[in-house]
Amino acid sequence: MARGRRVAGGGTAVEIAPGRLAGWFTRFAERNDGVSTTELGEYEVRVFAGNGVTATATVPFGPLAVTGTHEGLAVDPLVDHALVPRLLALLLVRLGGHSLGLARGGIVLVSRTDRHLVPGRTAAGGWSQQRFARRRAGQARVALRAAAQDAVEVLVPRLSEVDAVVLGGDRLALAELRADHRLDPLFARAQARVLEIPEPRRSVLDDAAERAISVDVVLSEG
Repeated sequence: MARGRRVAGGGTAVEIAPGRLAGWFTRFAERNDGVSTTELGEYEVRVFAGNGVTATATVPFGPLAVTGTHEGLAVDPLVDHALVPRLLALLLVRLGGHSLGLARGGIVLVSRTDRHLVPGRTAAGGWSQQRFARRRAGQARVALRAAAQDAVEVLVPRLSEVDAVVLGGDRLALAELRADHRLDPLFARAQARVLEIPEPRRSVLDDAAERAISVDVVLSEG
């Protein structure tokens, strides 16, 4: 199922599973007076509809091998590229926990999930607030150390087999993990896209494995 969300600067983004991609573009053409031109780039594919609507797809795990400008709908190279089975390393982190693992074709093969209590911020003031902040910071450090250790044990040893690394969760938490140099090889392989996720759980990891191989398409007018 395509997931829709508004994007900065206007337009709507949808995530499309590889197996539904060809049909989605066929229906896009039918709904929008056909397709005049398809531009295949290494990292972006743009499809121009007859009524002025544009569908811009980000090539997952690019570059795309076949490029060029074509008349009409010509997205077969993108579809073929998206359908290639890849082994992905997934790392989902928020301050309250993490879930990570290896997945192929949207199916999680190996995983590890852990949760840690990191309370929200308090509105109290004075020394009480400062003590709370110090305790919260300490709990967050413990949670992130646990995430880093699990990544070192589960993901880093398999990086030679992995086609790409997909991240998800809180960007600040991920940024702090980058300070752990044991994870340098992992972050060096990470895709630019960071999945927005709720608190990491095993079910969230399953959902992320499917989303990681989806194709992000932005629809814009005129």
